[in-house]
Amino acid sequence: MGDPGKVSQGHHGHNVPLEGKARAVKVRCIPVLVTLLADRNFQVRAQAAGALMSIAITTEGKKESIREGAVEALMKLLAEDEMSDVRLNVIKAITMLAEAPEGREKLVEIVPILENIINTGGPMMKKVASTAVRVITWTP
Repeated sequence: MGDPGKVSQGHHGHNVPLEGKARAVKVRCIPVLVTLLADRNFQVRAQAAGALMSIAITTEGKKESIREGAVEALMKLLAEDEMSDVRLNVIKAITMLAEAPEGREKLVEIVPILENIINTGGPMMKKVASTAVRVITWTP
């Protein structure tokens, strides 16, 4: 599976250019990042969700993340993790994955959790949760 530190370093070195996102998919960073979503350290969980969000900007990143179980892992994290840094990045990653029809289909079930965040969260949480709900509930 690889060293999580190296995966993280590799991702940060490529987080802006599209070539780096494609490379992150090619070198199989996504399975490691999905595993890191369950790490005991909330900062690791937040960074893993942020990295998935960045990689999922590309179509291949979305497809590979969905294939590797990122949607389910992110949904679980959203339901169980109360850390705001984690939740913020989880919601952003979910929004990226909801742009793919396969992601949207699975993510519909977390709309009530997102609506609760919209009703009770701070301004930034409300904003990202509202965007996520719009993307998840969008119909072509």
